[in-house]
This record gives sequence, structure tokens and C-alpha cells, in this order.
Amino acid sequence: MARDYYEILGVSKGAEKTEIKKAYRKVAMKYHPDRNPDNKEAEEKFKEAAEAYEVLSDEDKRARYDRYGHAGVGGNSGAGFGGGGMNMDDIFSQFGDIFGDGGSPFESFFGGRTSRGRSSGQKGSNIRIKMALTLEEIQNGVTKKVKINKQESCTNCNGSGAKDSTSVKTCSTCDGGGYVRQVKNTFLGQMQTTTACPSCNGSGQQITATCTKCKGEGRNLNKAEVEIEIPAGVQEGMQLSLRGKGNAGKLGGQTGDLLIVVEEKPHDSFTRDGQNIIYDLFLNFADAALGTKVEVPTLDGAVKIKVPPGTPAGKIFRLKAKGLPSVQSYGTGDQLINVNIWTPKQLTKEEKVMMEKMREMENFQPQIGQGEKGFFERMKDYFGQ
Repeated sequence: MARDYYEILGVSKGAEKTEIKKAYRKVAMKYHPDRNPDNKEAEEKFKEAAEAYEVLSDEDKRARYDRYGHAGVGGNSGAGFGGGGMNMDDIFSQFGDIFGDGGSPFESFFGGRTSRGRSSGQKGSNIRIKMALTLEEIQNGVTKKVKINKQESCTNCNGSGAKDSTSVKTCSTCDGGGYVRQVKNTFLGQMQTTTACPSCNGSGQQITATCTKCKGEGRNLNKAEVEIEIPAGVQEGMQLSLRGKGNAGKLGGQTGDLLIVVEEKPHDSFTRDGQNIIYDLFLNFADAALGTKVEVPTLDGAVKIKVPPGTPAGKIFRLKAKGLPSVQSYGTGDQLINVNIWTPKQLTKEEKVMMEKMREMENFQPQIGQGEKGFFERMKDYFGQ
């Protein structure tokens, strides 16, 4: 089960962005691979901290996480979204600047040149799609396959953008390191900074001849089929993220994400209210007065319910756990059955005579305040059950 992001960084839920940044810096330095060589556990904690910081440092992602947990931001929900997908290149390219002004993010702390160069490529853009789901699909979760147009790494040059292996040379400016040191004179004296090499953009290499298929970009536009696993209980407007399934980056840069915005298809029988679903049951006056058994639909199939004699319009019956699950598995909602009395608009002469007789009978006179409850009282009864 995925750990809480606040717990990973050791901060409270009300922590400010500066506090979160400081906490991530501390955890990342502790578990950085250069300090913990060949330590798989430390590497996983390093990745875990980066994933937590990615969410908590972004206002939108943090808000969704606070509301829906890991499933709301594509974390380790078991749904196939994001989570655990970050590799070292992702982390260094995304969050390296948190440790210093450009250059190798850990150089000033660990000394010497880092063994992990920064990619020269541009990060690929995210792809956003809408996915319409039925209530039945939302109830159980569903796996969908969609076809999208996306930039994919060029198979001819493996994303390098170079014509062949001989068309790449070591950058003469940085000698392949990807970074250059600069000394600046300030009122405090000389200050030394490390920045990405301007000649190779930090890759340590320069291309002398470009790939004929991708024209040096390292990617091509293709139609791709993507399998998307939707967790049960999602809601209208919720956005899920599939890490690394967006557009490929330019010249081997980091791949973007596929963002899936959930839409709910209107249902023929039900409306949704949070985790509960509502069904309008129409009864004729005789059935409501005499009582009956009726069949009502649910998301799992039809069931029979008993309508007791004297059931008024507005009566709410409840079918426990026949609603929708929480996206965080915090229980299942109910199906609420709202009783409506069907009133005919046209009557035959015989029916009119019968109704006129009933109109004058004592039992058909409204008995307000003598056992009948208003709408708010009935709702209190339901929610108090």
C-alpha cells in the first residue's frame, strides 16, 4: 500500500511550499544514490521522496491528493496510474534545480562532477483526453483501450536524433561533462556557479549529422493504442494521470504524461449524488394505499422491494450498499428509491364517478400533523438510520 506523501517528507498537511521544498531537499540528500552506492532501498526512498514532492509542490495536484488520495493524482492506487514510474533521469531533469542554480543538482553537496548528465532534449508535452463512463463502469472500474496521435521516440535513431553512432561527438566546450563552471565577480567577492553547457544543452554530446527519418528531432508522430485502467468510484471532472504515456521528448527528452478527464454518461434510470444513486419509483394510488411488491432496477440487476400500505409520495426507501464505491475504498454508497404517486391526466366517466365518491370519504381527507412527516423529517429519518 502506498505511503502518505506528507509522511514521506515528514511534514504536516498544512505545510507551506517552502517547508515542503526544504523537507524534500533534506530527504533527497539523505538517500541520494551518490551517498548510498548500490543501495537499492535508499534508491527507492529517493524515488519515493521525488514522487511525493512532485505532488505536494503543485497546488492542483496537492488539492486532488488531499481530496481523493493517491488515486486522485495517479499515485500507487493499484489502478495503473503513475506512481513508481519515476526513474533517475526523470527526477534529475524535473527537480534538479531545487538544489542549486542550474548545473548538476548534487555537485555542490557531493563534490566533483556528477555521473548523471542532464538530457539535452526537451520534455514532451502532456496529452489530455476525455473519457465518458457509464455508472456501471464507474461502479466496478474498467479497462479501456484508446487510440491517440502522439509523438513517439524515433525507431531509426532510438531518439538520439543522430544519423548513426558515428554522427555524435563529444562536446568540445564541456569535454562531455554536460556542465561548465563560471566565475563571477560580486560585491561579496568571486562566486563560482555550475550551469548546463550552452553548446550541447547539458548532454555532453553534439550531433554532426541528423537522422533522415525524424530530421534530428528524435521523435515521430504516430497513432498509438494505450490501455487505461480506470479505478472504481471515480467522479465527473476527476483527472487521472498515466505517467510517461504522453508525447515523447525531443532528442531523448523526458516523455510527457497522458491525462484522462473523467466524464459520466447520463443514465436512463439513475441520477448520482456522491456515492449514492437515486431512482424515482412511480406507483399508482391503489398500490400506494394498499401496499404491493414491485421490481426496481439496480446497477447489479433488478430486485423486488415491499411497499407497505399507506406509503406516501416522497417516501424514501434505501437499498444498502447498492450505490457506488469510494475511489479510496472507504465504503459503498446506497441506492435511494424516491416514491412518486402517479396521477392520471385523463379519466373515464366510470373512473370519475369512483373518484368523486372517494373524494367525500373520511379516509381520503388529508390528516396533516397526524402521523405524516414532511420532506425534511423524512430525510432526517434516512440520514439518521
